[in-house]
Amino acid sequence: MTHSIFARAAALEEAGRPFVVATVVAVARPTSARPGASGIVHPDGTIEGWVGGSCAQPVVVREALHALADGQPRLLRLSKDGPAEGRRGDGIIDLVMTCHSGGTLEIYVEPHLPAPVLWIAGTTPIAGALAHLGAASGWRVSVFDPVATAGDYPTAERVSQETALGRVDPDASPYLVVATQGVWDEEALAAGLRRNASYVGLVASPTRAKVVRQWLRDETGLADERLAALRAPAGMDLGAETAEEIALSILAELVQVRRGRADFVAAPGPATVAGPAGVTVTPLQPPVDDIVLLDPVCGMSVDRATARHLAEHDGTIYAFCSIGCRTRFIKDPARFLAAPGTSGMGAAGSDAPLSSDV
Repeated sequence: MTHSIFARAAALEEAGRPFVVATVVAVARPTSARPGASGIVHPDGTIEGWVGGSCAQPVVVREALHALADGQPRLLRLSKDGPAEGRRGDGIIDLVMTCHSGGTLEIYVEPHLPAPVLWIAGTTPIAGALAHLGAASGWRVSVFDPVATAGDYPTAERVSQETALGRVDPDASPYLVVATQGVWDEEALAAGLRRNASYVGLVASPTRAKVVRQWLRDETGLADERLAALRAPAGMDLGAETAEEIALSILAELVQVRRGRADFVAAPGPATVAGPAGVTVTPLQPPVDDIVLLDPVCGMSVDRATARHLAEHDGTIYAFCSIGCRTRFIKDPARFLAAPGTSGMGAAGSDAPLSSDV
């Protein structure tokens, strides 16, 4: 049985699954358990193995789930009597049990938590620095971006061109940092806030962060408590300037959240909480031919090879530098077009405000 428990624990470790190993380390008979008896407790409260009878086992499961929550091991002492003077100590939990056979059990409860998962959206220098520092700090790093290549992120566990982050590993609770710097910030954040993420942060200036937050509020239907979970700008205020320093400030904040030391709302909550039915974020579109590459909202030129934010009006397809510009255009195309089918700055002329998304 002990050998099978060890094999099972190794398999769970390999699969990245959280669990607790409970091991009987001492007994005072009468008791049905023996020293060395062990079991595995899963997050749903089920147990494999044997660590005591019907009275002891529920207590072990309860304390094992507490250990999963705080990440700390503990030694349980189950006895019909209270703790003797001098027996108390850090990590020891004395439990008075009157329902069992009268003996004493000491059970060591050890949580096994998988390495935290860090998802980085974007291929900016900050994204690269965060991928490197995150992997060096023991995080399982994934980088997502349509132009990301594995060779550019050798320390990442996964490099993917996927942008629909809501579909990736649906049962995972990643720490998500969006560092696309305006390219597909909104899509990545909306996906992260709709899932059970442990952290969602945006690399941006305070001005840009305000614009993105307003877009999420206006266009996605996300509840206020979900938007409150967004850290924008991401990172602790360390006075960081370089890409590496900014990445360090973000990683410090992630550690603060992971260790339960953050004094702000960091987790978006259950994945079942979402916006109104039917509200979706327009998916990224692939580059196409015959499109107007001058953003009619802000006047910025868009690279055909990486054009993603597209909209059709009167038979003409326009490319936009960001989803913010695309949203403004869709709401009122005439404002930005001198005449139907004509590209360039819109009917508002030189007085039209430049997009604050740039």
